[in-house]
Amino acid sequence: MPHGEPWTIKRILDWTSGYLERKGDEHPRLSAEWLLANVTGLSRVELYVNYDKPLEADELAAMHAAIERRAAGEPLQYVTGEMPFRHIVLKCERGVLIPRPETEVLVDAALEGVDAALERRGEKGADGEKDGPAGDPVRVLEVGTGTGCIALSIASERPGTHVVATDLSERAVELASRNREALGLEDAVDIVRTDLAEGVDPELMGSFSVLVSNPPYIPTAVLREEVPAEVADYEPELALDGGDDGLDVFRRLLDLAPRALVPGGMLAVELFEGSLEDAAALARARGGWSSVEVREDLTHRPRVLVATREG
Repeated sequence: MPHGEPWTIKRILDWTSGYLERKGDEHPRLSAEWLLANVTGLSRVELYVNYDKPLEADELAAMHAAIERRAAGEPLQYVTGEMPFRHIVLKCERGVLIPRPETEVLVDAALEGVDAALERRGEKGADGEKDGPAGDPVRVLEVGTGTGCIALSIASERPGTHVVATDLSERAVELASRNREALGLEDAVDIVRTDLAEGVDPELMGSFSVLVSNPPYIPTAVLREEVPAEVADYEPELALDGGDDGLDVFRRLLDLAPRALVPGGMLAVELFEGSLEDAAALARARGGWSSVEVREDLTHRPRVLVATREG
């Protein structure tokens, strides 16, 4: 960054936007705002009402380091260490998959499954609150929790729900646990380091109203040839590679679902857009489902398979 006149918020925003645009950032102004908000502790709105405020020396040094990391292609969420998701803010770090906006559609589906479970019990009034005796909580099982974005969103948006979230990655489990504690959801969400659901309490199997997962689902060839470097070079392959057709883990989830779900329970899985029809065909061929449907994401691409158990 050149020397000369003072580095005010406006000047650093303008300079950073231009620099990141030349480096190929698709959203350079947004990146500049997010980086500067993170460095200064100001909200993005506050940046614009403090345009003439000069940066302190330590803020300028931190901003310079952050700009260089972003210019080198490191995802914005790893540079700032956090990102908003639905109604919560999550810590993000290298080695754990960054939550995507399209995954909000998966959370919507899972919440429908929770609400349907409450309706079946006759525990939900017109105002959305539970009516009648408390009984056991509605239980949700999430496989492959990553940052915890799905489990923690469900728990925060449907108080009283109990979520068991699993992940094979020690780093993911540690990060999801920190996010859970920051949100005060320790009593609502259990996090288990295990493969699929092997380490989940056997007594809970068959008691889940929803089985939800955003598993590794990118077909290996697509991951090698088409995925942007910002994703392929920085995010963990364990959380991305879904095998030849992208459905390796989905097949295992299909095996798990009958053991995990209550009658009438929901399976909701985010998948690669080119794999959804094959996934739906696999589910229908297995049988035991009263309905199997494919839902689109916010960009109208096939994204989520939703299936309801018979009974």
